[in-house]
Amino acid sequence: MKKVVLAYSGGLDTSYCVVYLTKELGLEVHTVIVNSGGFSPEELASIEKRAYELGSTRHEVIDVTERFYQECLRYLLAGNILKNDTYPLSVSAERMFQSLALAEYARENQADYIAHGSTGAGNDQVRFDVAFSVISPNTEIITPIRDLSLSRQAEIEYLQQNGVEMSWEKAKYSINKGIWGTSVGGVETLTSRQGLPETAWPTQLQETEPRDISITFEKGEPVALNGEKMAPVHLIQTLNEIAGKYAIGRDTHVGDTILGIKGRVGFEAPAPLILIKGHHLLEKHTSSRWQLLHKDYIANWYGTLLHEAQYLDPVMRDMEAFLKSSQERVSGTVYVTLKPYQFELQGIESQYDMMQSKVATYGEENNAWDSRDAKGFIKIFSNQLRIHSSFDGQN
Repeated sequence: MKKVVLAYSGGLDTSYCVVYLTKELGLEVHTVIVNSGGFSPEELASIEKRAYELGSTRHEVIDVTERFYQECLRYLLAGNILKNDTYPLSVSAERMFQSLALAEYARENQADYIAHGSTGAGNDQVRFDVAFSVISPNTEIITPIRDLSLSRQAEIEYLQQNGVEMSWEKAKYSINKGIWGTSVGGVETLTSRQGLPETAWPTQLQETEPRDISITFEKGEPVALNGEKMAPVHLIQTLNEIAGKYAIGRDTHVGDTILGIKGRVGFEAPAPLILIKGHHLLEKHTSSRWQLLHKDYIANWYGTLLHEAQYLDPVMRDMEAFLKSSQERVSGTVYVTLKPYQFELQGIESQYDMMQSKVATYGEENNAWDSRDAKGFIKIFSNQLRIHSSFDGQN
């Protein structure tokens, strides 16, 4: 039998794919779920059980959480990347690394085919297909849901005809959880007017008393929470748990899909938003003006290309080199207050804090120049403006 590797989640679409690939195409199905920090051990065990019940020959769980941080999230943080000034690229980045892991598994196991359950309407199909075609170019791609243009009801009826009697009642909201955020889609996000109701958010408000926390960064990476040393992945997970109880990090993102249409999705990302904003504040104190200005557009392009399934382009490695270099002095502690639905950045402490320079202090006396230096600087600085306005007949 020929072998197919299926990107499997345990939902309706990928469950249909298992049965279709075995019964209709006669393939040996290897179901693979890639965990990027969004599944509990209990959920993974349940998904594995269902895969074998549906006909999977072999089921694998590939954990890419640490790799995801080291090869992607650290750069999203270094760049303070929020797409459209809102979205921390939670699913966009996650899907890319799931795609890479699946393609590598297919190549290593010499699979004849690789399959996923995407439709023809979204971004994920592009991310999967691009990664598959680059990493495992000799493996043919199969996409039953997209190719057959199946409706949800048609999938349910097919599974019932093949003896699969599971409850396929459609959840009111589509939830996708990962270490860098949880997306929430529902009927409201299909409109331009309505916001998600309180009950739609996976994490509900539990804490109401303000809480002060501190986050320590070394060369742009989070290394301690409230003074306790932690590996970055563990710190992100812990901060998600703490800040999530305050219902922090909720928002709705509106953006352009790879296919050129507008899309709208809700998300909650407590740790990513606190870390990005806190890191940005620390950078303002420790980075030069030109570092900050140049990093803004490079980071914007990095996030855009990642979203557009271009992670494998070598220009991304070039941008990562710049982002890494820019973090050499981004070290210090950021102080944050957590409150219901919001957080406040209180300030920072850093040995590289340029605001506390001994050379000069804004608005106060300084040792770097005197009044004559200031007047001369301003006169030269205004030269171009004075030359330009002289043609107006005013000077």
